[in-house]
Amino acid sequence: MSRYGPMFGPDFTFLGVGRCDLGDPATFEGADVVIVGAPFDGGTSNRPGARFGPMALRQACYLPHDGSRPSLALRVDALRDLRVLDAGDVECYSGDVEGSLAAIEDAVHSIAASGAVPVVLGGDHTVALPDARGTARAHPPGRTSMIHFDAHADTGDISFGHLYGHGQPMRRLIESGAIRGDRFLQLGLRGYWPGPETLAWMAEQGMRSYEMTEITARGLDACLTEASGIALDECDQVFLSVDIDVCDPGHAPGTGTPEPGGLTARQLLDAVRRICYELPVAGMEVVEVAPPYDHADITAFLGNRVILEALSAMARRRGDDQGGPRWDPTQPLLDGR
Repeated sequence: MSRYGPMFGPDFTFLGVGRCDLGDPATFEGADVVIVGAPFDGGTSNRPGARFGPMALRQACYLPHDGSRPSLALRVDALRDLRVLDAGDVECYSGDVEGSLAAIEDAVHSIAASGAVPVVLGGDHTVALPDARGTARAHPPGRTSMIHFDAHADTGDISFGHLYGHGQPMRRLIESGAIRGDRFLQLGLRGYWPGPETLAWMAEQGMRSYEMTEITARGLDACLTEASGIALDECDQVFLSVDIDVCDPGHAPGTGTPEPGGLTARQLLDAVRRICYELPVAGMEVVEVAPPYDHADITAFLGNRVILEALSAMARRRGDDQGGPRWDPTQPLLDGR
């Protein structure tokens, strides 16, 4: 598999990090994180455009694209403290769903099998199936859990006569055995779908879904604490899936299926940071950023920062595990590291 580069627009990497070629394992040997684009939106049920998400996520920053981003909060520079590389985009043809998903899964698996963390830039949420399955394949069966931020459960069965689409990947993941249903945690659900039949199927699998009413009543921190405990019960690592529509459309308008009443941008960033600092995240994705519906790049900027928060937390976790001082979120900025 040769490096394809971005499918759309000019060829540049995520904030200027180094390149690698998934067809040449030597180019990403020793990498901590490999970023790969999955520019596929052939499973979209409403407004298409997420195929342009990887390009938007790579470029959405007003700072120089110099491969450096010191985090004020975490006191690390993830793009330098970790070896982060960009493999470009997997070549996806929207008219070939199964071929595109197979290519994405092979790419993600090659990254995870090398020991690096794959960070996938979507694409619509159809890509969760190959992203999580490719990651789980690199680890012992049944030992990878899922934490899933989304307005929608994505557990539908058949849509428009097809098994694959952005409303169905979580059902396909559980059916495949890649992720256990009873170690599948969803946060941010709301709105008017799915119906009773699908909810009953989810309950039968042992899924745990935190709807926004529960999150508001109990508090996001309490829900995250509970979800994190379940995620590591009989599992060794976590796959993190972030659908940008988990946020209220006022914070993330550029997405195909916006649903009012979601998380704020601040809540999502804090939640992702906490998960990647506290839990062994083996792979992650940011999906459903659809630039054609964005305003002033609001959604792309948020998605970019979700990735940076995740990487910064991974870098701080590694430093702390190696004997550094534990991160204290109450420490004033100018009190040193």
